[in-house]
Amino acid sequence: MSKTKIVFFETENWEKEYLIKNLKNLELKFFNEPLEDKHFAVIKDYSIISPFIYSKFTREVFNLLPKVKLISTRSTGFDHIDISEAKKKKIKVCNVPYYGENTVAEHTFALILALSRKLCLSWERSKKGDFSPEGLMGFDLKGKTLGIIGMGHIGQHVARIAKGFEMKVITFDVRKDLKLAKELNFTYVSFEKLLKTADIISLHAPYNKETHHLLNNKNIHLIKKGAYLINTARGALIETEALIKALGEKILAGIALDVLEEECFIKEERQLLSKEFPKECDLKTVLRNHLLLQQENVIITPHNAFNSKEALERILETTVSNINSFLNNKPVNLV
Repeated sequence: MSKTKIVFFETENWEKEYLIKNLKNLELKFFNEPLEDKHFAVIKDYSIISPFIYSKFTREVFNLLPKVKLISTRSTGFDHIDISEAKKKKIKVCNVPYYGENTVAEHTFALILALSRKLCLSWERSKKGDFSPEGLMGFDLKGKTLGIIGMGHIGQHVARIAKGFEMKVITFDVRKDLKLAKELNFTYVSFEKLLKTADIISLHAPYNKETHHLLNNKNIHLIKKGAYLINTARGALIETEALIKALGEKILAGIALDVLEEECFIKEERQLLSKEFPKECDLKTVLRNHLLLQQENVIITPHNAFNSKEALERILETTVSNINSFLNNKPVNLV
């Protein structure tokens, strides 16, 4: 009996090793680049394709791949695949719905702790041989109010960690889950009240036309004076000019950003590690002359919150599960 043929596009060497190890008794083929015209003749007999976001699947592409039964994209988003056309051709499509919730939440708290204990400034001084504690007084997280904007999977992990520090958690989300609020012991409040009362504000909302410049010049003054702001979500949730204004007027005592408004549009964090990610999106270009980078009370990391070994492996774990479930006639994570 012939083996099921599976082809992977846009793979790194370490991913290839992992997939070979975890997909036994199957015929696997790998390409480092996205799907292109030159590949069709080679993969015409393959029944499963696993791409990342740079491989496009249109009606024309489907017509050239008559034996495909499953597309298992190694991404959360799937707008690179014509889902309606896939359904017409009875091709299943599955994705990786979650992989980095705790990873981003942990990075969020790394930033909070770095601000609260002035870790970066302490380290810079120590490197120069200055061990004076002058100007390095921090503050405890215990008893402080953390305001979480966006209570999705990442926001929920942030709330759980905050409870370990004995913080009070308030949240704003357009959807309220009262059962979850009781389980995690947080309180829903209005957006305005969150800005006015939180000692630390952490953004975990998705980016769309409704959340563009969620924090802006018109509402930045509502933030409790002396509060701290963390953004590990999307840069354009905050108007950069408003941030600079809030720091200059001492509305904010400090900020920590893993994302900047000037970043190129990013659909998937995994893009940042891809060879296909446009070179002009290199964050060094953005940071070089960025006013925020010059501030002592500002910490900027290069969109790295998602980047842990475990998170990236979870993408592959889910992909392996998606493929095996399909082969066992019990498909999961269908879109």
